[in-house]
Amino acid sequence: MLQDPIPADYQLRLRDSLLGAQMLCVAFGALVLVPLLTGLDPNVALFTAGAGTLVFQAMTKRMVPVFLASSFAFIAPIIYGVQTWGIPGTLCGLAAAGVFYVILGLLILWRGPNTLMRILPPIVTGPVIMVIGLILAPVAVNMALGRTGDGAAALMPEGPALCVSMAALATTILTSLLSRGFLRLMPIMAGILVGYMVALPFGMVDFSPVADAAWFAVPSFVMPEWNFKAILFIVPIAIAPAIEHFGDVLAISSVTGRNYLKQPGIHRTMMGDGLATTLASMLGGPPNTTYSEVTGAVALTKMKNPAIMTWAALTAIVLAFVGKLGALLRTIPVPVMGGIMLLLFGAIMVVGINSLVKKGEDLMEPRNLAIVSLIIVFGVGGMTFSAGQFTVEGIGLAGLVGIFLNLVLPRTRKT
Repeated sequence: MLQDPIPADYQLRLRDSLLGAQMLCVAFGALVLVPLLTGLDPNVALFTAGAGTLVFQAMTKRMVPVFLASSFAFIAPIIYGVQTWGIPGTLCGLAAAGVFYVILGLLILWRGPNTLMRILPPIVTGPVIMVIGLILAPVAVNMALGRTGDGAAALMPEGPALCVSMAALATTILTSLLSRGFLRLMPIMAGILVGYMVALPFGMVDFSPVADAAWFAVPSFVMPEWNFKAILFIVPIAIAPAIEHFGDVLAISSVTGRNYLKQPGIHRTMMGDGLATTLASMLGGPPNTTYSEVTGAVALTKMKNPAIMTWAALTAIVLAFVGKLGALLRTIPVPVMGGIMLLLFGAIMVVGINSLVKKGEDLMEPRNLAIVSLIIVFGVGGMTFSAGQFTVEGIGLAGLVGIFLNLVLPRTRKT
């Protein structure tokens, strides 16, 4: 009797490793988009996504099948922070955001999850999310037209840039609407590929950095530098992603049929997210968050084993050391990214609106009207508050104002 040349356990590991690589493909487009938009290193983002996922798994006892990678919620503060304090100073604020998550996890463990929802209801977090999308809109438009994000300089002619950006935008939308199965989970990747191909005839792509890059290269890790102003600016912004974390955990619980809010516990998932974010920031990567695309892939493939995410994490870490991959990602033309950002930043705003709609909030009720309007105007208008060396502004100030108003304004009595 002939024996199976490959033992069953090795066959299982091979299958899981391939599934893990597949899960990384689903997350890849969004994962590298954040560092490319903010000036961070995509190879570092790959490494910290993999390492952060492993940290999350250790914190949650390898019970939750999720993959952690670059968070869109921090794009605006990273862009502003890099321009204001440089990358090391901005990383200090991002690392503090991860510590903030850990503190929230401890608070949940102590007082229960309802405490957080009382302090940060949708009437606060919804408008904060909207502000993030709204203040990024000019950046998306400028890049779609072939300019720098601040619009100060034209990088290429507007006509060709618009053709490329609209091709990337249309592909992203149509892929999300019309495709089926696995392809539907990768609209950003599809948009980048089509936009890239359209950009080639216009001479927008320079492959010389790819040719010069080494196949093996250690990612360009960057250590944070202490910057208290960056902490004050970024930590309040972490409020909205913290609330979204609840929704992400509920989503994967629904897909797998297990209640992760109780076991391993929402406090563990929150602290795992925080530790992963702090680790990423200590190495020069963007903050981490659970990826809904990967949750969708779990629902589609019915593969609920957390070990698959371990393989996805290990694959990301290995790819981080491929120097030519990072160089190739940096050749993506600005209009391609701008076209996708038009949809992406608008979608962020819609997520904020949707959180208010789902909660059924009456926005014309005087209390709600005051909270929502001031959050949006303070955030989009760039309101600043200073007291000596203490300064808080923009999204951070908007979040703090929302929390304060929600706690002190009397609730309308129902008649």
